[in-house]
Amino acid sequence: MGQSVTNAVAQRDTSPSGMVGKYRDDFAQVMPSHVNGAGWVRIAQGILRRDAKLAEAARNAPQSLMSALMDAAQQGLTPGTTEFYLVPRKRKGSLEVQGITGYQGEIELIYRAGAVASVVAEIVHEHDTFEWIPGKHERPIHEADWFGNRGTMVGAYAYAVMNSGSTSKVVILNQHDIEKARAMSDGADSSYSPWQKWPESMWLKTAAHRLAKWVPTSAEYRHEQERARARSEDTEIPASPDSDVVHAEIVEENDDEQAT
Repeated sequence: MGQSVTNAVAQRDTSPSGMVGKYRDDFAQVMPSHVNGAGWVRIAQGILRRDAKLAEAARNAPQSLMSALMDAAQQGLTPGTTEFYLVPRKRKGSLEVQGITGYQGEIELIYRAGAVASVVAEIVHEHDTFEWIPGKHERPIHEADWFGNRGTMVGAYAYAVMNSGSTSKVVILNQHDIEKARAMSDGADSSYSPWQKWPESMWLKTAAHRLAKWVPTSAEYRHEQERARARSEDTEIPASPDSDVVHAEIVEENDDEQAT
């Protein structure tokens, strides 16, 4: 009796969080095996209840919410966190939900393959000391006054240390490279965009995105993408890599960062 009442209430709940609950089984079908589906759904519902603007965007364009959440589910990332941002944005004057893989999510996708011992990504500021000569240095030499005035951001770099102890290709980006990536990012000029809220994080994200093609990816992730594509033709699915790599980006975390 109690369960029947609960199900009936859920079916009548037309709010964004109610819609997420209604499709919990669909999300579970495309999630990697290690993800707790029930907990994942509760987190998604919670962010929609807390963020009024995001909820408004979800009500206005429910398909955009479902597409973003399906993307997160397929990757096994937690929505509404720094693993996977849920961002309200305007497209053609109308609010909708945009899903953006965040730095913690990209780190997870890199580590999930099991071939990487650590990932290093840093921003270089104008007052830092930085040296990198390909063929001479295995890794960049970067010295900074971490507690002083480091000046403006002038570049970023990223590399991975493999389990064998070897170093992956070192990715170096200058300010022009970062700005070019920002210009190509859909919705970067929106006040809700991570580019506007946490530019430092997005600089590091961009560097790690370039790094991703040089490190192996999780085979299960590729398989989950293919399985999800077969299940949901109407949902935007991340493109399957041609080889054992997955696009990944990492950024530093600030305690006050949220996914909205």
